[in-house]
Amino acid sequence: MTIPKPLVQVNQSFIVITVVLALFIDKSILLLPFLIGTYTLMTRINPIIQLGKKLLSKPLDQYVQEDKDQQMFNQWIATICLGLSLILFYFNFSVLGYLFSMMVIVAAGVALMGYCIGCTIRYRYIMWKHKRIKLHN
Repeated sequence: MTIPKPLVQVNQSFIVITVVLALFIDKSILLLPFLIGTYTLMTRINPIIQLGKKLLSKPLDQYVQEDKDQQMFNQWIATICLGLSLILFYFNFSVLGYLFSMMVIVAAGVALMGYCIGCTIRYRYIMWKHKRIKLHN
């Protein structure tokens, strides 16, 4: 299954914007991308992408497509990092909270520029699993 790239970019932009706003205005704003990420992981339906569909002018299949499983993997990474940020800020471990938030901003920002860090991580993981299985056979 695939997702049109402009919708993936809308989601990435939403994550960057909300995390930046949280770091400069109020840390509780991190709840928004965290809760949306959690909902997405539970249902495999991303509300930001659903809203973004209304902005597209062409049929969905006429856009460059992104792999949905890869996007779900990336969503796991972002949601875990955002959850850790929230917990760390709550317990006044601000430096670590900023670190995990910045990792999300960098990963989503770099993805908007064309390089997917999550894709590299997932690819390396799949190759590692494949080598492990091959060694044991």
